[in-house]
Amino acid sequence: MANILIVYYSRKGENYWGGSIRSLEKGNTEIVAEFIQHAVGGDLFEVDTVKPYSADYTTCTQEAQAELRANARPELKEYLDSLDGYDTIFVGFPNWWGTMPMAMFTFLERYDLTGKRILPFCTNEGSGMGHSESDLKKLCPGAKVERGLAIRGCEADRSKQKVADWVKGAV
Repeated sequence: MANILIVYYSRKGENYWGGSIRSLEKGNTEIVAEFIQHAVGGDLFEVDTVKPYSADYTTCTQEAQAELRANARPELKEYLDSLDGYDTIFVGFPNWWGTMPMAMFTFLERYDLTGKRILPFCTNEGSGMGHSESDLKKLCPGAKVERGLAIRGCEADRSKQKVADWVKGAV
């Protein structure tokens, strides 16, 4: 089996979940990332920003929108030394304003992903993948960006079989 990396950004705390704001001990995207690892193995890497987003959900969405409009690249706490040992990279994120959080752009732009398979997955509350797949194709020239999997955040903890079916069909 290919050497697999599961890189993701996930929001704990206040989230929009099933029509209301709810505080989550573990972010929805992290739950899905762990389901992927359970299904096919691989290494997990969580992307985290130096400057945290607001704990308040509404303020966080405003910060995310401002970053998107500015095409910002927030500073990250850490990176992997290299992605050379990985053939397949699962890229996970919540759908923020139609695409990945800008922190994922920061992470991915650091590496040459030529020849890698990129399998995106996102959590959302109805917006699906948005335009994240086309953004990934632009961001990762030379990589093979495949069709992603969108999971409703409020269903993340019940998506283990759906995730396993998608992953096994992809790898």
